[in-house]
Amino acid sequence: MNNVIHSKLDSLASRIVASNDFREEDEDDDDAIFAELEAEIENDADAAVRDRGLEQLRLEMQRAKEMRENAHGRYMEITNEKEAIRISANEPHCVIHFYHSNFRRCEIMDKHLAKLAPKYYATRFIRVFVENMPWLVEKLAIKVLPCLMCFIDGVSKDRLIGFEELGNNDAFETAVLELRLANSGVLQKARNAYESGVTYNVSSSSNTRKLRRGEQTDQDDDEFDL
Repeated sequence: MNNVIHSKLDSLASRIVASNDFREEDEDDDDAIFAELEAEIENDADAAVRDRGLEQLRLEMQRAKEMRENAHGRYMEITNEKEAIRISANEPHCVIHFYHSNFRRCEIMDKHLAKLAPKYYATRFIRVFVENMPWLVEKLAIKVLPCLMCFIDGVSKDRLIGFEELGNNDAFETAVLELRLANSGVLQKARNAYESGVTYNVSSSSNTRKLRRGEQTDQDDDEFDL
């Protein structure tokens, strides 16, 4: 398929999300994007390209709308534990940031994840306050914050604890986090959303209940007992 058209199809979903940041229910922008791409495909000299391109365009448009309705492309907070469990179980690719409002490094992590969410439209990015998630925190044996859990097809495949793997520096670049998450296979752009990459297995164990600030494994990451 024409490389220009192929590139436009790849960016279709993210463009829908970007336009959605400035509106609520108006579908005119979506229709305009579709019409622009449709016209470019129909003007291609190759009949096979036209047929395949139009079919793929419609499929991508439908999938992009469905994902947008499910909050893809946005980094958002989930306060209900059952909803967080549902998302981790049902989304093909999902990153969950377990945070505490008192921990400075959690705020830093939020800023980077907010940049990645629109870029990797087929991966769901959410943040959850640990005090609202007692069962999940216990089940996943989360003890140090910030903690990112990576889920693929409902299974926890990887976790990133603190900043140690990010250079143990508060000023790390978003690209460093991006590369680390890419190695887990959890980052997916709009197309090929259901293909997974390299994964790492993690074990989960149980622990217990009340959140408190405790000892630190390095200078700034925050450890807590449950």
